[in-house]
Amino acid sequence: MRYLFSAMLLLACGAASAQSTYHTSGQCDGYPRLDLKVAQGMCIGLLAEHLGFVRGVAAIGQDIYVLDMGGWVNKRGRLLRLNLKQGSKPEVLMSQLDMPNAILATPDKRLLISVLWRIVRIDPAARNPAATMQDVVINLPATGRHPLAAMVLGADGSLYINVGSATDNCESKPDQPGKSAFPCPEIKETPPRGSVLQAKLPANGPPLDARTIPVHARGLRNSMALALTPNGKLIAATNSRDNINVADPKLSDAALPHDTLSWVLAGADYGWPYCFDKLRSSPEYPDFDCSKKTAPSRLLPPHAAPLGMLIYSGKSMPALAGRLIIGYHGYRATGHKLVSLALNAAYQPAGEPQDLVSGWNFLSGKHPMGAPLGLATLDDGSIVITEDRNGTLLRLAADRR
Repeated sequence: MRYLFSAMLLLACGAASAQSTYHTSGQCDGYPRLDLKVAQGMCIGLLAEHLGFVRGVAAIGQDIYVLDMGGWVNKRGRLLRLNLKQGSKPEVLMSQLDMPNAILATPDKRLLISVLWRIVRIDPAARNPAATMQDVVINLPATGRHPLAAMVLGADGSLYINVGSATDNCESKPDQPGKSAFPCPEIKETPPRGSVLQAKLPANGPPLDARTIPVHARGLRNSMALALTPNGKLIAATNSRDNINVADPKLSDAALPHDTLSWVLAGADYGWPYCFDKLRSSPEYPDFDCSKKTAPSRLLPPHAAPLGMLIYSGKSMPALAGRLIIGYHGYRATGHKLVSLALNAAYQPAGEPQDLVSGWNFLSGKHPMGAPLGLATLDDGSIVITEDRNGTLLRLAADRR
């Protein structure tokens, strides 16, 4: 039945193209199997393709909600729904959304969606979900290099929101890397760029103004992957800068800086744009004293570009129990893979990340380069993964063959 649903879905999604993005062979827990290197006891299958520039993903029961951002243009975004049980083609619930990126399911089965400059809430079960849209947060920055918001919701109703930097490393002009302003004006904005906000999710009433939401932490350039531990600690995987070799030719752009993983401390400043890695002074600010800033918990590979993250709570893949799953979206050698990181009893990192899905380079006739982005755990314990560059929805599951 699953295989039949998947075949129907692939045909429905790919009506404009008879050629699959991926070559598939056999089945992965009932879905077309991809030829990728996956950790022992697991496999990865293809649920749907040709979904557009897909970003965030969330699930409520058997329904999977996927955001198609529509590319880097205004008001071409869509909210899609795929129902695993009914086996129907993807349904467009909403259109003309303005660059939707992140999506969360709330305990009352509503959806939070981040669009340019605001976060909205909808009832996806309504006859007309668009008519239920209400603003939850307004006046988020929507300019510069990183206008998209990421978010994660805590059990206590705390909504953590990433506010990305407007620039690469606070350069005075976008076309002049290596020439940065001091002091950096954008980290003095309201809200500051390169920060994470902590809001209390309003049940109803007027929306929260981002300019008045407390700053949870700052100096985090662009934390597009956020997760919360069961004991309520925020984890942020942050995309670090580019062009460090322009500011200092002795530094390697391929090797520096590392992306970072932080168990975020409330009120901490992690140093961007003045510091990088384990509190090294940025070449634009060689005399800056980074000793009073907070170091990240772990260094990730340079330019891995983590864009999605969750702590696995499912039952069907026990090898992943309690592990942190991170998607490396980057196109460089360190990217295009999924990794997992063990956590100890206090939900702190134990060891270093290990490959979960790898071998995801472009291989003609087999598969495109991977672009993992949004992650969500389904009720059956499998993990669904969106890929924006490839327009696909994938599923990591237990290998039952």
